[in-house]
Amino acid sequence: MKNRYAISIALAAAISLGGCRDDVAADPAPPPQVSVVTVRRTSVPVTTDLPGRTSAYLVAQVRARVDGIVLKRAFEEGSNVTANQLLYQIDPAPYRAALDSARAQLARARANAEATAAQAQRDAVLVKANAVSQQVYINAVAAQRQAAADVSAGEAAVQTATINLGYTNVVAPISGRIGTSLVTQGAYVQAQAATLMSTIQQIDPIYVDLNQTSVEGLELRRQVATGGLKVNGPDQAKVRLLLEDGTEYSQTGTLEFTDITVDAGTGSVTVRALFPNPHHVLLPGMFVRARIDLGSDDRAILVPEDGVTHDRTGKATVLTVGPDNKVATQTVAATRTVGDNWVVESGLKDGDRVIVSGVQRVQPGMAVQPQ
Repeated sequence: MKNRYAISIALAAAISLGGCRDDVAADPAPPPQVSVVTVRRTSVPVTTDLPGRTSAYLVAQVRARVDGIVLKRAFEEGSNVTANQLLYQIDPAPYRAALDSARAQLARARANAEATAAQAQRDAVLVKANAVSQQVYINAVAAQRQAAADVSAGEAAVQTATINLGYTNVVAPISGRIGTSLVTQGAYVQAQAATLMSTIQQIDPIYVDLNQTSVEGLELRRQVATGGLKVNGPDQAKVRLLLEDGTEYSQTGTLEFTDITVDAGTGSVTVRALFPNPHHVLLPGMFVRARIDLGSDDRAILVPEDGVTHDRTGKATVLTVGPDNKVATQTVAATRTVGDNWVVESGLKDGDRVIVSGVQRVQPGMAVQPQ
């Protein structure tokens, strides 16, 4: 009886276990769900961010061109001045006297020139009548020519004295913002030493000198040559500025030129942009960052940032879902970002489905339910 009872229990347990296995086989776990995006080739703007520094559009140093004592300063430091505006007055008395002396010398030379001309004309008549010797006539003609030369020298002396007298009025060579006065009333300035008196800078418009590495420039030229990048052209390239406090400058600049010489110390080339500066927000010497719109890339594919990961070697990879709904790993060239997307230049094609959510739950080769 005991043996029969044990056999019955064993048969019941076996039937129960067999039923559980049938239930497990009948209800397999469903594939995990993942969120995917279908990528397409699109046109993406190509920009480059470069550090730089502002510099004045025009810079003029105001220097003494004659010797003398500064009698007065006719401007306020830090103010705006216009071209030919009086800045300093140097004592004109010695230069006015020099001009008067030069004029007197010129008058004497002209009087002498009239006398020698008359003498030469008279001797010309007398020499024909053999009333004077040929040598006397030659001397008269030479005296006339020397007197004419003295007149020319006198006129040049008057002109020089006039110029020097004019230099006693030190005027602004350009319009702009004038800085600190380096000389005061009563100071002695010298023309030979070219005494620096002040500096004027024109800052509307203003230059922004940027530094671009030669490697970046080489890559851009390569993309243009292969057709991967459509450049708008140097006359149309627009430049935007980020100021030192992180705000964007309200005015848009234009690209002026790119230098062709690579700096041996930094390995960079200079890119110059021109910006309007009507409110003088930009001052010479400020550090800025510029964003240059270089053109567009019509062969780029945008992938959300959540869909791109990097392996231990730094290579960018994505997980794609094939037509059989199985996961595969693709190595891509993700060079930069635009907004919340990576710009993928190679490794994907139109219509590929890239997993952007649920990446941690899947492995290559697994079947998934794309959503």
